[in-house]
Amino acid sequence: MNLPLEDEIKTEEIIEYALSENINYFDTADLYQFGRNEEVTGKILSRYRSRHDFTIGTKVGNEFDRHLQQKIGWNPTAKYIKGQVKNSLHRMNVDSIDLYQLHGGTIEDDKDETIEAFEDLKAEGIIKSYGLSSIRPNVIDYYIRNSNIDTLMLQFNPIDNRPLELMTSLEDVVVMARGPLMQGLFTQKSAEVLQHKFPDGMFNYSSDELNAILGELMEVSDDLTALSYRYILDSANIIVSGVSTLEQLENNMDSYRKSLEINSSDFSGILQKFKKLRYEEHRI
Repeated sequence: MNLPLEDEIKTEEIIEYALSENINYFDTADLYQFGRNEEVTGKILSRYRSRHDFTIGTKVGNEFDRHLQQKIGWNPTAKYIKGQVKNSLHRMNVDSIDLYQLHGGTIEDDKDETIEAFEDLKAEGIIKSYGLSSIRPNVIDYYIRNSNIDTLMLQFNPIDNRPLELMTSLEDVVVMARGPLMQGLFTQKSAEVLQHKFPDGMFNYSSDELNAILGELMEVSDDLTALSYRYILDSANIIVSGVSTLEQLENNMDSYRKSLEINSSDFSGILQKFKKLRYEEHRI
């Protein structure tokens, strides 16, 4: 269950570089590597806490067997959340969790019980804030109306622009955009990704439609990652972009810096060609 030492060293290199670039949010979850990701992230960041100001977010709700390393099911009950927060605190070696997120959610959940659990943990100082990681409109709407969530994490990029329909109701919530590269479509390897991962297209797009739009975007900038970041930053507050190597993070930071110099109006016409998608499921 332990990560090889070389993997921990690589992870520390990534985190050290991130901090040097003033990246101040680090995202994990109890389910990632069945607790091991929390351990490694917490262990490494503890060495830098006195010198850097940053936030660590983790998630709860997916019940798993750490010994067998497999997910068991969905469990948003107060008993489970309050039990698991202790394990996360221990694994991350912290006295309180900066941001504790519900890792999903269904309309059938006893959502009031879940909300009460998070509110209790916040009142007790065990967590500093809480949020929701979900793409289900009916679940999101309930938490927006009936809880004090601080954050909402959901996939958001020029192709998956479904969150736009929710933005007007999120004025007091920090929007955290995950999946900014859309599994590699918004990278220099977009053609290869399109061919191997999405040969039949995705959402309401055919492969030819995606190829055409991405080609037009590349006429504005050959850095599709920068264009995606620019698009996201016009609507969301935080970009959550996963990396597995230092090189990936360095490339992402180069793209981020370029994104700050891009004028959205330079490619607004092309963006209009992206279909306005909406969440068709989980609306009631």
